[in-house]
Amino acid sequence: MGTGFDTYLLGAIVLLTVCSILTRCTYLLFGDRFPLSESVRSALRFAPVAALAAIVVPELFPLEGGSAVVFNPRALAALAAVLMFWRTRSTLSVILGGMVAFWLIDGLLGMVA
Repeated sequence: MGTGFDTYLLGAIVLLTVCSILTRCTYLLFGDRFPLSESVRSALRFAPVAALAAIVVPELFPLEGGSAVVFNPRALAALAAVLMFWRTRSTLSVILGGMVAFWLIDGLLGMVA
């Protein structure tokens, strides 16, 4: 690759970094001057949950070839993790329980196939 490609890549990284910093820091710098209404604040409370769901749901229920996957070990492991949280209310047990469930389910399916 030539230096033109390297310059383009470096420029893209720098510009994306600047855009990210500006969009994330603008509210911190000018937030007191532009107060949010209560309805906007209420809506923003759901932003982290919505972002997490947007990341997790496609991993649990992927579409392959335009049709839904019939059996997915990730979905079963997620169900085990949810049950673990419901029972213990511990983040560490959710992570460990979900991963152990995934490894067991994946291992059993690997032995069957």
